[in-house]
Amino acid sequence: MWNRMNFQQESAQLLNSDFKDLSDAANKLATHVIKVASVGGFGASFFGFFAAVAAIYLLVLDRTNWKTNILTSLLIPYIFFSLPSIVFGVFRGEIGKWVALVAVVLRLFIPKHFPDWLELPGALILLIVVSPELVAGTFRNDIVGVIVCLVIACYLLQEHIRASGGFRNSFTKANGVSNSIGIILLLVYPIWALLTIIF
Repeated sequence: MWNRMNFQQESAQLLNSDFKDLSDAANKLATHVIKVASVGGFGASFFGFFAAVAAIYLLVLDRTNWKTNILTSLLIPYIFFSLPSIVFGVFRGEIGKWVALVAVVLRLFIPKHFPDWLELPGALILLIVVSPELVAGTFRNDIVGVIVCLVIACYLLQEHIRASGGFRNSFTKANGVSNSIGIILLLVYPIWALLTIIF
């Protein structure tokens, strides 16, 4: 009987020790990830890409039968300012120029064959290609671009909540939930970028 109680106590102590070690390791991992993300700029790039994907998701939702009640043309400058530099550089180079040329030629000379859903992506490519260096280089990588993204995300969230009939309805209606989640994801990048700039 005594051996059984000792065994149970030792097992409980070992488990408690293991859980404490796991907790310490998780805390260290979280601390190191935050340091690497904020110092190396990885976090801003990751969340920028994540936010751009969320904005594209909202554009796709608007073009499907899940019609959104938001001004989706505001997502174009949001994507412009939130795209990571690597992706932005690819579209700002020769690839983007060719895509923009094809889009303009199709729109001008064959407008019946230019689908409506290509209007906003074509506008984004044109914006990326023709924007001056002050906007594309300086404002994009500065607090100005972050503030523009934050204002757009807050405005879209406010408009979506108003169009849904209130905060509760925006998270309970079937199509409102997906739109709400997409718009809330838009807030992640500018908030993270502002925190890394401030701190």
